[in-house]
Amino acid sequence: MGMTRRPLGQTDLLLSPIGLGTVKIGRNTDVKYPEGFELPSDQAVVDLLKLAASLGINCLDTAPAYGESEKRLGELLPHINESFHLITKVGESYAKDTGSHYDFSEKAIIESIERSLKRLNRDHLDVVLLHSDGHDVEHLQAGAFNPLIQARDEGLITAIGLSGKTIEGGRLALEQGADCLMITLNPQQQDERPLIADAEQFGAGLLIKKALGSGRLITSMSEIFHALFVHSQITSAIIGTINPVHLQDNCRALPAEIQT
Repeated sequence: MGMTRRPLGQTDLLLSPIGLGTVKIGRNTDVKYPEGFELPSDQAVVDLLKLAASLGINCLDTAPAYGESEKRLGELLPHINESFHLITKVGESYAKDTGSHYDFSEKAIIESIERSLKRLNRDHLDVVLLHSDGHDVEHLQAGAFNPLIQARDEGLITAIGLSGKTIEGGRLALEQGADCLMITLNPQQQDERPLIADAEQFGAGLLIKKALGSGRLITSMSEIFHALFVHSQITSAIIGTINPVHLQDNCRALPAEIQT
């Protein structure tokens, strides 16, 4: 099985229509899922990543807020003879004993990029997003995008964007030079749908989070994916799972025209 690649806006990145979200390999506390879960073993993560590659998935979504996710990917990806594009974030970090911590200062964002490069064992990051705490506009107006733009200009990052929570924040990010946005979109959560048209206007790509409602939706996966991928600006839906069967089912539900 394979998947056609979709461009991320006007960048040179070509991503699979499904990206694998990796929060569940790094964090199982203070998370909003229908059921609790244990963190998978290293071998289980390696097997999952190999399966993802065999299904045609070529992008992984991670973040400092996902606990040990970045660190584990950096340690385990060298054991896999596959190349993945990595999406990570800045602005939020997480520790089990203290919870989430937000810092959108220039210093914190630069240091977060440096830590991600080290944890992921990379000298370059494909996509880096501001990880919103809900105050999208406030942080963007304060200059939170500036260090990301600088890192992009220096070649450390290919694409920058916002994983936001508001339409206003998404629009401002596009105006400030975002290559892409990560938005919530599924049959029950439609508030950010207007950003599809905005992304088209700016030539930006869209990454979709919670496309399946974190496992809570009763709408069929195939219907959800059909509704998403009629929009050319939508590049990938990020699906967070550590269940191999679920991952295979997700991929099989893609429209036939974007399977190869």
